[in-house]
Amino acid sequence: MKFKSILLAAVASLAISAAASTAWAQEETPDESARTLDTVVTIGTRVANRSALDTAAPVDVISAEAIANIGVGELNQALSVNLPSFNFPRPALNDGTDSVRPATLRGLSPDQTLVLVNGKRRHTASLVNVNGSIGRGSSAVDLNTVPTDAVGGIEVLRDGASALYGSDAIAGVINVRLKEANSGGGAGVSYGWRETEYTVPVGTPTAAGVPNPGPTVTRERSDGHVLTLSGWKGLALGEAGFLTLSAEYKDQQHTERSGYDIRPNYPGTQPAAEAIVNRFNAWTGEPELEQFTVFANAGYDLGNGVELYGWASYQDRDTVSAGFFRRASDDRNVIEIYPNGFLPLIAPVTTDYSAAGGARFAWAGWDMDASLVYGSNEMEFTIKNTLNRSLGTASGTEFDAGGFRNGQLTANLSASKGFAVDGLASDLNVAWGVEARQDTYEIFAGEPDSYRNGGVLLSGGGPTASGAQVFPGFRPANEVDEDRTAVGVYLDLEANLTDKLLVAAAVRGESYSDFGETVTGKLAARYDFNDAFALRGSVQNGFRAPSLQQQYFATTSTNFIGGVPFDITTFPVTDPVAIALGAKPLDAETSINFSVGGVLRVGDLNVTVDAYRIDVTDRVVLSENLTQANVRAYLQSQGFIGWGGGRFFLNGVYSESTGVDIVANYAFPETAFGTFNVTAGANFNSTDVTAVPAIPTLTALSPAPELFGRVNIKTFEEGTPADKFTGSMDWEHGPFSATVRAIRYGEVLVPNSNAANDYTISPNTLVDLEARYTWNEMVTLSLGADNLFDEYGDPAPASQNGTGNTPFSGYIPYGSSGRFVYMKASVTF
Repeated sequence: MKFKSILLAAVASLAISAAASTAWAQEETPDESARTLDTVVTIGTRVANRSALDTAAPVDVISAEAIANIGVGELNQALSVNLPSFNFPRPALNDGTDSVRPATLRGLSPDQTLVLVNGKRRHTASLVNVNGSIGRGSSAVDLNTVPTDAVGGIEVLRDGASALYGSDAIAGVINVRLKEANSGGGAGVSYGWRETEYTVPVGTPTAAGVPNPGPTVTRERSDGHVLTLSGWKGLALGEAGFLTLSAEYKDQQHTERSGYDIRPNYPGTQPAAEAIVNRFNAWTGEPELEQFTVFANAGYDLGNGVELYGWASYQDRDTVSAGFFRRASDDRNVIEIYPNGFLPLIAPVTTDYSAAGGARFAWAGWDMDASLVYGSNEMEFTIKNTLNRSLGTASGTEFDAGGFRNGQLTANLSASKGFAVDGLASDLNVAWGVEARQDTYEIFAGEPDSYRNGGVLLSGGGPTASGAQVFPGFRPANEVDEDRTAVGVYLDLEANLTDKLLVAAAVRGESYSDFGETVTGKLAARYDFNDAFALRGSVQNGFRAPSLQQQYFATTSTNFIGGVPFDITTFPVTDPVAIALGAKPLDAETSINFSVGGVLRVGDLNVTVDAYRIDVTDRVVLSENLTQANVRAYLQSQGFIGWGGGRFFLNGVYSESTGVDIVANYAFPETAFGTFNVTAGANFNSTDVTAVPAIPTLTALSPAPELFGRVNIKTFEEGTPADKFTGSMDWEHGPFSATVRAIRYGEVLVPNSNAANDYTISPNTLVDLEARYTWNEMVTLSLGADNLFDEYGDPAPASQNGTGNTPFSGYIPYGSSGRFVYMKASVTF
């Protein structure tokens, strides 16, 4: 849907709302005090005690109860089912991305949404997504490092906010508010599994003796068992402080949604063996996972207007996912080690921790806040059930492949004060602040056998690839240890010019030690026609600094081109080979954001409609693999002998995203059947890529290689749902309660380099249901099912699934594991 159509839809909705508000304005409206504190927001404005419905920009508040009332207990999943503009696909067969899955807001990149914890910037994962998933080329915050029991609520600002918060806030901001309690507590246990059935097409068998199950195959699966133990406790620190502790342990088995592998497995003709070999030999679904997380949040009031606060977290996550099956007859196999072939496993260990401390105090009439926050994320890869083919029968089957880590240290000083100004209907709120940040990034090498070439040739005498199959280890040449610093200052003004007109303005300047300086600004306004109806809008520019991962990530593998081995590398932009290919130091992405919307409040009915346009320039992307013959010849002419090409990060993609968000909620009057609360939402989104990178060095070659090809362009434009509708109803009657939820995902394109081989994933609706019984206001028992009716996205046509065993695309916005049934028990004290 193009912006004009979207804008017309938004204007029509607002016109209807405005007309209705004239009649409703005479009705009794809720008293201001009826707006409970849980609707007060801390993002998008620096004015205290402003509610989500009173801001000049759209803010959603997701309660702790809404987060808890799902089966798959992950924050990203909870946001996905509650917010129509937030999507969390669950890709498989994507190396480390299976463990740290990216999420998107308004169809933009995962790293274009800023994540805060208690209003402070959260560090990103060290992983950069370099495979073919949504979010390719990005490094984002892993929200699943925060256990649900630690969360008091989540605020989502659906508006650009770089002038307020700095880099990354192009699509919006997510603020996780930690639970604060000096007493009480709770504990819970959850157990669930996938109970499912799916049908996929099957291609034509290619050798005698391979069983032919027909044009489709249907499988019943009961797998993916998940046990979660969680708890939290509020403790008093004297009479004026609190310490809230939260912990979670999760043990998850993998799911397997492979198709029927139509290929002959063994060398030669072995009909008997072919008839009995396992044809469902891939993992395409949820990874195996064992995870322990602990969070602590504390505060203490020293008196005299001084308050101390801080938090700390630690998570250890062991994940196992798979690559593609290597058949017994595969040249990459050593048949003496794996006579039946092998499925290589990727097992990263992720260690994540953070610590924060700060103080709020009064100084010369200003409300001050000073803080220091540190966070770190490390992934270390072990490759299991594999081999190094170049070592022959001497190869081991498990390797330490090395890994990477990043860190972020942030210091903040902020101030806010209201000034009485003649002629204004409210105080002029003035806020200013200074932020200094240091980012660090390291890559460390694996053991030599994980990356070296042992020189053992193929049976036909040809050379073979170096390193561990599926994930060659990082080499000493890939190692980096880099850092950068950034300093930012901002000024934020907000006031009611009249009783009806609210205006806010902000400006921010940032200086980075790597790419330079940038200045961003924002102007927002809101006009309340009456107590029932208001219009709001904003215009701003934003930016996202290129991450250190994008600047310095490097890995090397061996590819065969015409039977000749070449080293194919993901190069840092500073590498001489990348420079020879035309790579330049990365610059910041920039954006222009426009938003216009309306707020309707009538009794217990609230409706917001917001249309937006986000133009992003110089998006940082990962190039295509540049391995064409003329590229190799060019490198050799520059003295780079033996290099087969590679890829690198670069600026140059321009995009235009337009859309409309609609959110409504209504609390029904209490009835004899209990209380009912309903929430509904919709997002319509369209992205167009308006320019792609061009490098003179490469465009001079004939034919010129593509730097950013059709698959990546179409992924930006149509890889996330064109529309999404959400609806949920909460019911409570005495000790009984329930939640029913429906999410309709719009059409998604799975692109191919050849447009004739594209296929679409049809719109689909998933229904979740949870029923609860609470005994003695302390013990709650729950039964439920996510994806109750066991819906799957369209599988790939047999013609687009050459192996047969990977039928489901990672573009499916709700994953491919089917129905999840669960039971939970919790106690509060």
